[in-house]
Amino acid sequence: MSIKRYGVGGSTGTGGQRLPFAKAVEAGGWLYVSGQTPMKDGEVVEGGIIEQSRLAIQNCVDIMESAGYTLEDVVHVKVFLTDARYFQSFNKVFSEFFADHPPARVCCVADLVVDCKVEVDLTCYNAERAK
Repeated sequence: MSIKRYGVGGSTGTGGQRLPFAKAVEAGGWLYVSGQTPMKDGEVVEGGIIEQSRLAIQNCVDIMESAGYTLEDVVHVKVFLTDARYFQSFNKVFSEFFADHPPARVCCVADLVVDCKVEVDLTCYNAERAK
């Protein structure tokens, strides 16, 4: 089984710092997408939980799709919110992406190392890619 890493060396975080991890790693039909925040061009996009949730999820989807996976391949999502009051609003956005193929999920409240409201990561599986 080979391991393929996506987005190594070219990723930057807030303030332009180089990020020391891959955007995603693929092995044996599994794709693990690193936690994504509502960032564009290395900076957090301002906005409420709806806008930030949509961008964090979309950032995951963009990485996943660039690796050749689809929303149907998502089997698990981890969500970190900075405030429990964001839960219902986040679920509305989550449903926009995953209503047709809901994955398993965990959602918790945590302090984030980036000044934003939400971070999302996901895990995909595609049996065709396991060969």
